Amino acid sequence: MSVRNLVKSIQGIMRKDTGVDGDAQRMSQLVWMFFLKIMDDQDEALEITQDDYTSPIPEDLQWRTWAADPEGITGDTLLDFVNDELFPRLKLLSPQIGPRAKVVRDVFEDAYNYMKSGQLMRQVINKINEVDFNNLSERQHFGDIYEQLLNDLQNAGNAGEYYTPRAVTAFMVRQIDPKPGEILMDPACGTGGFLTCAMRHMRDNHIKSPEDDALMQSSLRAVEKKPLPHMLCVTNMLLHGVEEPSWVRHDNTLARPLVSWGQADKVDIILTNPPFGGKEEDGIENNFPTFRTRETADLFLALIIRLLKDKGRAAVVLPDGSLFGEGIKTRLKEHLLEECNLHTIVRLPNSVFKPYASIGTNLLFFEKGTPTQDIWYWEHRVPETQKAYSMTKPIRLEHLDDCAAWWGGPNREGRDENERAWKVSIDEIRDCGFNLDIKNPHVVEEDWGDPETLLGDLTKAESSVESLRAELKSILTEALAR
Repeated sequence: MSVRNLVKSIQGIMRKDTGVDGDAQRMSQLVWMFFLKIMDDQDEALEITQDDYTSPIPEDLQWRTWAADPEGITGDTLLDFVNDELFPRLKLLSPQIGPRAKVVRDVFEDAYNYMKSGQLMRQVINKINEVDFNNLSERQHFGDIYEQLLNDLQNAGNAGEYYTPRAVTAFMVRQIDPKPGEILMDPACGTGGFLTCAMRHMRDNHIKSPEDDALMQSSLRAVEKKPLPHMLCVTNMLLHGVEEPSWVRHDNTLARPLVSWGQADKVDIILTNPPFGGKEEDGIENNFPTFRTRETADLFLALIIRLLKDKGRAAVVLPDGSLFGEGIKTRLKEHLLEECNLHTIVRLPNSVFKPYASIGTNLLFFEKGTPTQDIWYWEHRVPETQKAYSMTKPIRLEHLDDCAAWWGGPNREGRDENERAWKVSIDEIRDCGFNLDIKNPHVVEEDWGDPETLLGDLTKAESSVESLRAELKSILTEALAR
């Protein structure tokens, strides 16, 4: 059975269980089980390659002990073991055992067993045992399936907020071009899409030895506030060959005062799609006295500027509202342009994030340390062969190839204005009150005519409709009276 069909069959079994309600719960259930299987396969490999390695998971809780035998415990015995032994003890696993123990404890801290049938759970476990995560090709294939599962989460209530289209993450990573040893952070990492894209990019382009790979892994930083995406992200890291993803912290980055982030916390690169449209809990705004707001996207932008080292670079997804907003948003944009060189804004159509969101979004690329002099804009357009992006026809990386070709060299030299690209000076930005929502000047707006004439035509049309309505009423009244 192929890995894709195997995952589908597992989901089919879970749908029979009365305790698992909806895609998000199914995903959560599936992932903690896969997490333990992946950990166990890694443990077995590490026990062979490292003389003094011991699994952080107690022997009786290891997957190989209670789950690997297809004729092993099942029914109520299995349920009682999972609910009364496995979960409580893994939640209390001491982080002092080591980084991998901390990873396990963090994952199970908010995990939950939704299944109520021990027989169905045994069927799921036996299916999971068909995947050998020490087989590189199987692991890579499952990694692809896992990406699709994360994509499917867009239909699972609010779970879509954790997912950024892979074409977008891959493009941002490609233009930032991270290298092993550069400290790279995603302060709102969701399921880890930027991290996996960055690792893939470095392994394809810059990593030449195991030492390079270890250097890359030791330079990654990530934080996720919500338990489900945190668990999804940690599992994603294990799938991508990270042995100790303890740097994926389960925390709220915004809960810490902005001034408390010191030199030791600063990073070389930030790649992120911070949550937008939401509000932080009461009191969080007090951590940002200069930019006192509860708007999540604004707070993250202030934090990103603070966290970047001198000459550090960032690529951030932000909604249109962050570009044209006033008040605190204006002060924040002014701060960004003073502290950083906001050299490029890629404007995306509102269908890129469908179905989770249908608002215009932008990719902001900036570097810390020198103020902005000019901002280049690039307008991305949906291919002429389709009206909009959708679940069945999503944005693909090749759709952004024209922007990559226009981008220029390492210092973005050689850029030209064209029907998709235009440049705006800092003086123009100041003159319009730091409104960054600059429309494409090469697009001629459709002429709808004189407003007074249009209003007159509308009044005439409404009068005509009212006359017809009165005439129809008279005819109906007369007919009913007969």
